[in-house]
Amino acid sequence: MLSELRVCNLGVIEELSLVFTPGMTAVTGETGAGKTLVVTAIELLVGGKAETSMVRPGADEAVVEGRFDLGDRECIVRRVVPAKGRSRGYIDGSLATIAELSEVGSTLVDLHGQHDHQSLLTGSVQRQALDRFGGVDLQPLRLARQRVIDLEAQRSSLGGDPRDRAREIDLLRFQVEELVAADLDDPDEDANLRTEAELLADAGGYREAAVLALDALSADGGATDAIGRAVAGLGDRALFAAVVTRLRDAQAEIDDLARELRSTAEGIESDPEKLASIGDRRKLLQDLRRKYGETLEEVISWRDDANRRLVELEGHDELAAALDAEILIARSALNDAEAVVSEARCLAAPALAVAVQAHLPDLALPKARLEVEVAGIAGRDVTFRFAANPGMELQPLAKVASGGELARAMLALRLVLTEGPPVLVFDEVDAGIGGAAAVAVGRSLAALGVDHQVLVVTHLAQVASWADAHVVVDKVATDSTTTTKIAVVNGEQRVAELARMLSGTPESSTAQQHARELLESTQS
Repeated sequence: MLSELRVCNLGVIEELSLVFTPGMTAVTGETGAGKTLVVTAIELLVGGKAETSMVRPGADEAVVEGRFDLGDRECIVRRVVPAKGRSRGYIDGSLATIAELSEVGSTLVDLHGQHDHQSLLTGSVQRQALDRFGGVDLQPLRLARQRVIDLEAQRSSLGGDPRDRAREIDLLRFQVEELVAADLDDPDEDANLRTEAELLADAGGYREAAVLALDALSADGGATDAIGRAVAGLGDRALFAAVVTRLRDAQAEIDDLARELRSTAEGIESDPEKLASIGDRRKLLQDLRRKYGETLEEVISWRDDANRRLVELEGHDELAAALDAEILIARSALNDAEAVVSEARCLAAPALAVAVQAHLPDLALPKARLEVEVAGIAGRDVTFRFAANPGMELQPLAKVASGGELARAMLALRLVLTEGPPVLVFDEVDAGIGGAAAVAVGRSLAALGVDHQVLVVTHLAQVASWADAHVVVDKVATDSTTTTKIAVVNGEQRVAELARMLSGTPESSTAQQHARELLESTQS
């Protein structure tokens, strides 16, 4: 839900901060007070068109910020409209394009009235709405379509031109033979060879180091003799028994180390031929890395992939024929899946139209007609067509001229299509109606408010009285400036506002009585 809205320097609004609640919120006020600017502000947040004329005279920029409560987290959307230059958008503090605002906004807010950002006006959303209403299972179609895509990609990768294929086979054969001849199987081979080469290159130095260490450990006067003298000096005195034991353990460990050093030293030999052979092998490995990968592991992987590709190309004709047969079967399955989905959509379309049309008479559209048109492959071209009056041609919803008629048609759709963005904004939904129709519109909006957050700009008390929260926008004018203030009204303040909407005179006792009766009937 939209939990908070902050607006600065937008039109007649100098500064506005409003905390919203769940359910239905009515926004009312005198004509020209700026109540529609609340809708404009929300529209800007979801990627609506920004114009420099929106900026309050004398201000450098207009700023709109909305805080959305998504249950497990919050999302803060901000739009800045400068008096000169292009507008900027932000999502959670990071710069965002207008397209990104629209994408995020379409999941958060749906506006109904004379606005561009009405998701139900787009064909893709209408198709999704029909599928949800009719319980159309799209998974078999998705799987069948992906199967065809995957098989055609495999077929394409085989190579179609015989000359291109022959050239690729020759190149791959040379490369695979080169790599197979190199007999690569250990990705750490070069590192191991480098260690061995270092040893062979300095064999004398390694042997000398080992001899020096041996002398220090086991020669006359070395570590072993020193420990022996220490043990002899301590003798068998009980106080030093533990120390003597540890010294003897150390002496045994030194003897083991000396034997290991002696064995290692005896194994160190100068071998110029082997050193040269290692150098040649490392040069080969370096050349292979230069051609096929940064590491030996990548080279080995490249060899295996190239070998698989070579096998594919050499068996091209058989594999191509097999894939062609599979593609024919997959396309047939796709056609069947498309037919099933098309039939399901065609069956759901009239049922959806009937369900929506049942709400239209109560919304001051007694003669209106709605038709759901399904066409194209798998019935993917879905169009909601609407005519408000008899004799009028059914037209796509996007071409309905009257904002009030469009808003009420959208309201009827929303009453049937309960899924959608969590925030629904209605502007002009009560245009040209009154009496029982206004009551029906208010009741319908309140019903939507059970599962959605509904914001409605209205000039009818019969609609506003159904709201869970009531916001009043007032214009404050001086000789030099005009500003707007906004407040949530309750109790007698709300009664006075409803009385003003009913009669134009909030002080009228008759109008106030009528307002109380309205609230009693709608809020009970």
